[in-house]
Amino acid sequence: MDAFKGCLTAQQACQAVAQGIQDALPQTPTVTLPVSDGGEGLLEACTLTQRRYLQAENPRQETISTCYGIDEDNRVIIETARIIGLPLLDETQRNPWLTSSYGIGEVIADALERGYRDFAIGLGGSATTDAGLGMLQALGCRLYDKQGREIDEHGCGRLLARVAYIDTSCIHPLLGQARFTIICDVTNPLYGKQGAAYVFAPQKGAGPKMVEDLDQGLQHIASVMEHNAGRQVASLPGAGAAGGLGAAFMAFMQAELVSGIGYVLNRLHFRQQLEGADFVITGEGRSDRQTLMGKVPQGILQLAKERGIPVFLLSGAVTDIDALNEGGFCGVFSIAQGPDTLAHALQADTAIEHLRLTARQLCRTYAASCRRLNGQTAPHTRTFQTGRRTL
Repeated sequence: MDAFKGCLTAQQACQAVAQGIQDALPQTPTVTLPVSDGGEGLLEACTLTQRRYLQAENPRQETISTCYGIDEDNRVIIETARIIGLPLLDETQRNPWLTSSYGIGEVIADALERGYRDFAIGLGGSATTDAGLGMLQALGCRLYDKQGREIDEHGCGRLLARVAYIDTSCIHPLLGQARFTIICDVTNPLYGKQGAAYVFAPQKGAGPKMVEDLDQGLQHIASVMEHNAGRQVASLPGAGAAGGLGAAFMAFMQAELVSGIGYVLNRLHFRQQLEGADFVITGEGRSDRQTLMGKVPQGILQLAKERGIPVFLLSGAVTDIDALNEGGFCGVFSIAQGPDTLAHALQADTAIEHLRLTARQLCRTYAASCRRLNGQTAPHTRTFQTGRRTL
């Protein structure tokens, strides 16, 4: 399961579904795998040998306690959402005109100074649209306006159009020794109708006028970055990820972009985990036709289909069911139990119970179908033949 954003972690969602399976099929062995596409929950989805805790700035430039992970290959895993993510702010604080990615640079600098050189950065769930200006400042870059004056405030959305030059002469000296892999399934360019401002800024608190201003600022900063990088980066897939952080990583750190869910499933040895499985249950907070465009459930579906294993999708809200079925899901279910307020539905206890009940009903239906196929008529048979093994 992926996280139900603003409601449940991927681990909580997995535990709720597993309990529903056990309620219906108590003899069934169940494997739970919390997953992420590079956004919220990335650290929980990766196998870590340690976590490094430190102080860094949140998107509102307030000092918070946060962390990054170290995996078995001595690679630093940074979850952007944990440092500058939307879940860190309530709705009244969300404003991409003011929020900054400065904290990401602080975390990278800490890891560099502790001797780490291999980085995997999960881009997703950020509260920022500053094209990484804040991060670059934290790593030693200086921003100058058209009059040649240094801009001394931390990079944020309102500075995009002011920056005329990015001075990299004082950038962190150890960055040149580091390798960056960007974990992200967002393929949006930096600006334009499919860019960081128009597609993602509204959910970060931007109104229509701010979206237009941010997009104009991103167009401007793209030319500034390209002057520094000596190459065009704004139209590259993923440049618009995390409010333009993708562009900054590609322009200044020559980062490689990889599929988020592909990276995580590979690290979890998901193909091996599928061996002997009767079916897979996956889910996310909201599912629609965009789910089929590289999100967590789609990545899981593709690997399960290779082995002919059915996949069921459970989500808090579901639209475009026909498209999801045509995409390959055997069943698509909303966990809503009846009329409810959004506030109540998003409470963790409510979502956990609804996931458990939906998973239980799904498994009861699946068991009944298998019993019928195998000639078993007892209404409460707990052991049944599925065609793969006896459960």
